[in-house]
Amino acid sequence: MPSMIDRSRNAVIREDSVDFPGAQAPDRSYRVDAAGVGIAVHEWGDRHAPPLLAIHGGFDFARTLDVFAPLVAAGGWRVVSWDHRNHGDSELVAMHGFAADLRDAAWVLKSLTDGAVPVLGHSKGGALSLRLADSWPHRVSHLINIDGMPARRKMPDVSDTERTKLLSTELEGWLDHHRRASTGQRKSDTLEGLARRRAKMNPRLTHEWLCYLVTVGARHDPDGWRWKIDPMMRMGGFGPWRPDWAIEGLAGLAMPFLGIVGDQSEPMGWEAGEEELRPFVPRHARLETVAGTGHFVHIEEPDKVAALVLEFLGRPPSGAAQTRAAS
Repeated sequence: MPSMIDRSRNAVIREDSVDFPGAQAPDRSYRVDAAGVGIAVHEWGDRHAPPLLAIHGGFDFARTLDVFAPLVAAGGWRVVSWDHRNHGDSELVAMHGFAADLRDAAWVLKSLTDGAVPVLGHSKGGALSLRLADSWPHRVSHLINIDGMPARRKMPDVSDTERTKLLSTELEGWLDHHRRASTGQRKSDTLEGLARRRAKMNPRLTHEWLCYLVTVGARHDPDGWRWKIDPMMRMGGFGPWRPDWAIEGLAGLAMPFLGIVGDQSEPMGWEAGEEELRPFVPRHARLETVAGTGHFVHIEEPDKVAALVLEFLGRPPSGAAQTRAAS
């Protein structure tokens, strides 16, 4: 099957919207109340099909799945994703961070079913999926992680005193950034200009796809387009997180585990390949490398990744009555 890069040659760019081959808007969109925070949830597939929870990465949106999710839904699943708080159409709140995102994930899962469901996460969403599975293992039937698996990195060989100074400098930098950004807003641009800016973070993704992403992940204000992301956020700005925290529980996960990575380096990638990951994942884990792809494996090769996911999950369960269909 053709890759997204092949299909993008036929994309049509207009001033206010973009048509991208294979992209489908969600079949349903609604909000979940996560302890007072409105979370925008999107679904692809039959409303009565068993759910598969999909967690997007940082600085992304549920609708980055507009090509990939329909392929999985065609296999009999109801793909459920949501915009993380301070992303997309979810509520903008003062408190954001990794722990808050994990609680939001639990609220979305609770809104779907009291049973266990497959969970898929990409990048930051992959890290969230690991914590969700470690904290709530009875609610995760299968775990699929797309380039969100941490490998152990060597820390600088410095004294404990110097480490404390480095941490202090890092925290001061974050606080300074928050002070500067607290009253600001993102710069406006044209649709194509915003796509070109995004290409600095996603250099492997086509201009046509990035233009499409603008139409589903940005808003069109009177003076131009702006990403629907809290301006106080920056790369890595989702609260305290260290690879060791995820590694500690990773090897002990008991549910079926599929890890998917690319083999090409890029700015947002986690730079962890099969060989580097093998010592830290569960012994029963299945690791797959999709050759010729980078961090956004499921966007570069949605057909291949969807096929891997559907083969891994097998036939959807028939106990859909245990889940709550979206209204």
